[in-house]
Amino acid sequence: MAPNSLFAILLRKPWWISIVLVAMIALTARALVPQPYTAFGMMGGLPFLVIGILAAWRQWQAPDPGRMAQALQKAAVMSWPDFSGVIEQAFGQQGYTVTRLEAAAADFRLEKRGHTTLLSCRRWKAANPGVEPLRDLAALRNAQGAEHCIFISLNVPSDKAQRFARDNSVQLLCDAELAKIIV
Repeated sequence: MAPNSLFAILLRKPWWISIVLVAMIALTARALVPQPYTAFGMMGGLPFLVIGILAAWRQWQAPDPGRMAQALQKAAVMSWPDFSGVIEQAFGQQGYTVTRLEAAAADFRLEKRGHTTLLSCRRWKAANPGVEPLRDLAALRNAQGAEHCIFISLNVPSDKAQRFARDNSVQLLCDAELAKIIV
């Protein structure tokens, strides 16, 4: 789905906005469409009803913003052994087999359903992560034949690093995405 399509925008908005659109479409159809065809006119709101239900479910499932901020603050003051233990446990709970690595570019090897992911999180406190750790992680992924790689940071990497990550299929877990994992 295109990020600026009407449905994508409505998925990011509060759920009740889509439901209001459904009601407006139904009322308009009732007022303007001839009686035998009113039901067909009202069905035009069905996609908005589905989007409203999806948005409500996503918003209901979303973690509390206060808890997420608290988790990020807690992670910012953790030592490396504590933080690595939290990350190891979080991915283990998601069904990954987690193996610690001694490589400079990656800290963990994650395996699930025959797929291997390299995870780098040692620089989680870096103020503005740059391209170099991402380049090293991508090179290690290629050298070890892993399918995916993830870079974890409390702070959003630089624009150049984000472009590199996008162009080289390095998944970035920062801010809210990281908080969802460690909450």
